[in-house]
Amino acid sequence: MIDHERDLAHVREATEKLLTAAASLDNAAAAEPSRLPGWTRGHVLAHVARNADALVNVLRGLPMYPDATTRDADIERDSGRPVDVHLADLRESADRFLAVGAEPADWSRTVELRNGVTDSASRIPFRRWVEVDLHHVDLGVGYELEDLPEEFTTREIAFLAERFSGLENVPATVVRSTDGGTWTTGGASGGVTVTGPAPDLLGWLAGRRDGSALKAEGGPLPELPAL
Repeated sequence: MIDHERDLAHVREATEKLLTAAASLDNAAAAEPSRLPGWTRGHVLAHVARNADALVNVLRGLPMYPDATTRDADIERDSGRPVDVHLADLRESADRFLAVGAEPADWSRTVELRNGVTDSASRIPFRRWVEVDLHHVDLGVGYELEDLPEEFTTREIAFLAERFSGLENVPATVVRSTDGGTWTTGGASGGVTVTGPAPDLLGWLAGRRDGSALKAEGGPLPELPAL
């Protein structure tokens, strides 16, 4: 059962960790490349802030972003700011999200995200937790997939496995963690089993690692579509 209040607490904790990490950067370090192709660390920080406001929109029944062009332009606009401005924006946007999350609401209602995707409002706090913690890793400042909480890793593997289920361009795949846990994904044909440590499985599913640390049986390691 999804516990949105527990997830909001995780969001708060993850945000504090991200703010501490970002505060260790100087302006030159913020302008250096992140682990995401084409994005500096400043782009990552700007995206995390703008995502908080976008999820506030979602919870209020508004469009997540006006459109894809505006979303990308806002991130580009904010990417080159001094670190102190990034920190203030991260804090203020996070507070806005948590404030809306604390309001009385029907958490069982359906909300709309980008590209017509719908979900339960109760899952939005976890989606925010993913944005904060996974992009913390993307900064490349010493916080790794292995440092993510076990609950986070297990739940995000399950979410991504569900996301790729039914895709005919992904073979039917069993995803098995050596740390415990088994999931299925992909289409109806094929029959590949991918095994490895949970952080490496998450990295592969989330497009953060190439899967070289994983073992594939019954076929090659499936190529996954971009998120």
